[in-house]
Amino acid sequence: MEDVLSGRGLRIGYEGRTVSEHLDVRIPPGSFTAIIGPNACGKSTLLRALSRLLKPASGQVFLQGRDIDSYPTREVARQLALLPQTSTAPDGITVADLVARGRFPHQSLLRQWSEADQQAVDAALAATGVQDLADRTVGELSGGQRQRVWLALVLAQDTPVLLLDEPTTFLDIAHQLEVLRLCRGLHRTGNYTLVTVLHELGMAFRFADHVIAMKDGRIVAQGTPAEIATPELMKEIYGIEALVIPDPATGGPLVVPLEPEDPSSGLPGTGRAGRTEVHPHGLPGTATDPTGISRQPGTPAPLTEGARA
Repeated sequence: MEDVLSGRGLRIGYEGRTVSEHLDVRIPPGSFTAIIGPNACGKSTLLRALSRLLKPASGQVFLQGRDIDSYPTREVARQLALLPQTSTAPDGITVADLVARGRFPHQSLLRQWSEADQQAVDAALAATGVQDLADRTVGELSGGQRQRVWLALVLAQDTPVLLLDEPTTFLDIAHQLEVLRLCRGLHRTGNYTLVTVLHELGMAFRFADHVIAMKDGRIVAQGTPAEIATPELMKEIYGIEALVIPDPATGGPLVVPLEPEDPSSGLPGTGRAGRTEVHPHGLPGTATDPTGISRQPGTPAPLTEGARA
């Protein structure tokens, strides 16, 4: 099956400074793709190139198998929507009015606001759970609410491809889960291909089904979470020792960073030499007693009620 979005031989950067080169990337149709990697490795730059906001110095981006530069701008906006890292709403604008701006690519001199546009906005507000906020101004909302409103805007754009640049940045864990559950729900409908830049490895490997790993402007690996979440790749990408164990909640891969031993501190590390046992529900460098409580090796297990008696 043809990739919905791909890049071949890309060299991209800003003002003559190359960030990445020799990039070959593919986004499978219907996938939930996470782009991961250290800070400043080129993740957001790649996303901007795939969205046609940044023109590659060389190479080509293909949308639905066709050179993206061959599309009129409005047609690109009907095929893919981008939610950037930071978005600023005009002062005083209401949620409904902001989300309605997602319908701009579908407007023209001959086609003004229609019932279909209103239905698309209503559906986007409902899908993101912000219909009760429609009459409130964006500026008075919480961070999690605002992020859902911006997601509603890109949904109202009604495109088969959604590109989300760090949609969980600055959100607490509850709001991160809220946003990514929403993305997963959209993905599971089968109507969307999602591409998102994520820093949280736990979130990336839990929610995505396709992962692109980057370092120093190059793509190190592309594949399923199980193929990417290996100790060897974690070492190559992030320079850390890590264990990969089953996620107790999902059974998928869970990356647990290990701390090297620090002789100056007098404390053992959590590296392989200092580990006595790794339990699927425990932590590296800990032992798990029969009560299920994780403890440092050598620490007595807590007394059970029977033992206390």
